[in-house]
Amino acid sequence: MARDLVKLGKFISLVLRHSPETIDLKLDENGWAEVADLISGMNKKGRRINFDTLSEIVKTNNKKRYEFSEDYKKIRACQGHSIEVDLELTAVKPPEFLYHGTAVQNLAAIKAKGLKKIKRQHVHLSEDRDTAYNVGSRHGKSYIIKVLSGKMYEEGKKFYISKNKVWLSEDIESKYLVFE
Repeated sequence: MARDLVKLGKFISLVLRHSPETIDLKLDENGWAEVADLISGMNKKGRRINFDTLSEIVKTNNKKRYEFSEDYKKIRACQGHSIEVDLELTAVKPPEFLYHGTAVQNLAAIKAKGLKKIKRQHVHLSEDRDTAYNVGSRHGKSYIIKVLSGKMYEEGKKFYISKNKVWLSEDIESKYLVFE
């Protein structure tokens, strides 16, 4: 059953962060979708789910990727969108250092061009090395880059923190990166 929940969770991630049209789902400008529409759309595509299963996925997702509205009638992904949504984030002061996990094969490009959001709305950063390491290891041999977030903030760069505690930023120039 747990494996099925992970598969369904990955499909929900695809739908809410990248391709709502996969199940003919409509997101509002803030990324919210009607829970009933998500469930109905998934079932029409052969992805058997009900509200209890959806609640279990939201509650147990190890990355806390999703959130319900207060009345549980809407759902959205907390961050990681490749489609344009306004997550209503407020700029906040970051810690002095944040960390970005990547694969070793990406280092040359990052050293040359900095960290780019590429197809996402933000660059994703972590407060701790372990989380960054785990993120990087999904793409190959992991490498952790230290980000001089305090210096960036002092120089006018903005940071946000998502509901699931992922730090978000615009593209980050190489001068703010430490390769250890």
